Amino acid sequence: GVTVSTVVSLGVAPLALTVRDAVRHHRRPDLVEVLTIVAALTGLVLVSGSAGLGQTGPHPTLGVLAAVASGSAYAVATGVGEPLARSTEPLVLTTAATVVGACGLVPVALLAGGPFTTTDPVALVTLFYLGALTFALAYALLYSGLRTTSSSAAVVATLCEPVTAAVAAAVFLDERLGVWGVVGIALVVAAIAGTAREQHPTGAGPVADPDPGRPRVTR
Repeated sequence: GVTVSTVVSLGVAPLALTVRDAVRHHRRPDLVEVLTIVAALTGLVLVSGSAGLGQTGPHPTLGVLAAVASGSAYAVATGVGEPLARSTEPLVLTTAATVVGACGLVPVALLAGGPFTTTDPVALVTLFYLGALTFALAYALLYSGLRTTSSSAAVVATLCEPVTAAVAAAVFLDERLGVWGVVGIALVVAAIAGTAREQHPTGAGPVADPDPGRPRVTR
């Protein structure tokens, strides 16, 4: 169902990038990192579940596998984009990602068949909204954020997406959020705050000399 797909696709990326960081730096995730991921994923489950989207589709296994693939692709794109974002302008990266994505979808569209064009104004406005705001603007902001934060922290911060959707549905569509939904929102916000604390730890000691064997010159 929609709930499972949302939880899996959005939850895979933080887990995958946390494991990648642990392997890259040859260390286990510390307690703060573990608590941050647990809080984020628990909050994601509660927020998604509170939306009442628990219907099961006709092919649940295929749906879960597609959600895992989606989350893994997002994790790879964010991990690869982190070093690129620090040496390339966000607009350039967003343009390149958009072109690559469009080129990848053209064969799929051709295989799926038409229609390939439309004159429906509602469809055109919807396509513009999806392309310009939910993709181009969103990824430009993501790549801007990756210039100053880690990819693992960035994907945790993007979990505010289902939180925003739940709040907007409660405000504009009069959907009931429920107690567990509010708890889930609080957990996601706490997880995002936890990533900010990891990026800017308080009370840090002096910076270690990167080359302790270098001879020191005293005056």
